[in-house]
Amino acid sequence: MSSIASSGDRFAAFRHGPFLRFWIARFLATFCTQIVSVAVGWQIYDLTRDPFDLGLVGIIQFLPSLLLVLVTGVIADRFGRRLIMGLSALMEAGCALAIFLLTWHGLTSPLPIFAVLAVFGVARAFFGPSAASLVANLVPARDFANAIAWTSSAWQTATIVGPVAGGLLYGLSALAAYGSAAFFMAIAALLVFSIPKPVQRSEVEKPTLETLFAGFRYIWREKVVLGAISLDLFAVLLSGAVALLPVYARDILELGPWGLGLLRAAPGIGAIGVAIWLTSHPIKDHAGAIMLFFVGMFGAFTVVFGVSTIPWLSILALAILGATDMVSVYVRETLIQLWTPDEVRGRVNAVNMVFVGASNELGEFRAGTMAAFIGPVAAVVVGGIGAVGVAGLWFVLFPALAKVRHLDRRS
Repeated sequence: MSSIASSGDRFAAFRHGPFLRFWIARFLATFCTQIVSVAVGWQIYDLTRDPFDLGLVGIIQFLPSLLLVLVTGVIADRFGRRLIMGLSALMEAGCALAIFLLTWHGLTSPLPIFAVLAVFGVARAFFGPSAASLVANLVPARDFANAIAWTSSAWQTATIVGPVAGGLLYGLSALAAYGSAAFFMAIAALLVFSIPKPVQRSEVEKPTLETLFAGFRYIWREKVVLGAISLDLFAVLLSGAVALLPVYARDILELGPWGLGLLRAAPGIGAIGVAIWLTSHPIKDHAGAIMLFFVGMFGAFTVVFGVSTIPWLSILALAILGATDMVSVYVRETLIQLWTPDEVRGRVNAVNMVFVGASNELGEFRAGTMAAFIGPVAAVVVGGIGAVGVAGLWFVLFPALAKVRHLDRRS
């Protein structure tokens, strides 16, 4: 494995033409997902006023990733990551259009939206592993850390403008929000299909139980990768508060739909600044310890947000929370991609997507369920304290991860 470039060329990844198309497509896909997420959250809370239903939004989208984990990675590895990513984006565009039509005809129950979100979850289950694995086929290893930082910046930029756009569009009408999401998601799909077919190592044998479980086996053997993936799972599972932002926006901070967009965007504002800084200042030493420290900080600022009743302080806490999370995401994603052989990268990323989905969607379900029983503030605070504890526990349980110095296999 080649070492990560340390030339300081901030735009190294963009020297490779196909990556630019991928980057724009990834941005648009995340942008549209954020619009749908904000609109669906506000629409369902308007219909039911039950935070438990907000938790259901997360679990419904997560379950397909869990149920299809043995399939999505194999398909990405065998049939082409570009093709699967593009088809998945088209499917997501269709789901946004379906919610548009349901809203147009009038909704009195969240059940039809839940049904479409389940299909949306299937599309995301295939999109995630193929997109994450495709990056490694578009740039050489020396520019991969730079590509990860820029890919993360695309995601984070979309999490800034997407929620704000979602809140503003929903303020105009739900149809404007869902219609815009469907249109731009279709554009993302077309961009993916325009990428020249990249070289990809793949297995030619027929799928067997052994090949289906190859991703799990590799992760279990490679304790650094296992520790990095599971750290995100448990930290965000405990501290996730995104599902409760509609409650904070309406009932605690009294900000309305536009304020909900600001709350959703705040973590991205902090994260994008860190992501841009990392494009020219990659982490070169003590990567494992740095990741564990910032996961602990992520939990700490979750607590600050949970107890705040002042809008500007809540937004600031979310921004710092996003900045600390970006460091963890950068280290984790670079480690996973550079430490994984290309022929099983799709399957490893499928497992990673399940862990990420579990941390996000199940975290939202955890937050919504706890909020229904002990209140939203207590649910957020308890979760943040739990994330701090996880960071400390993982330092003991995964000493190899804590000792990782470099993002490639030199350490």
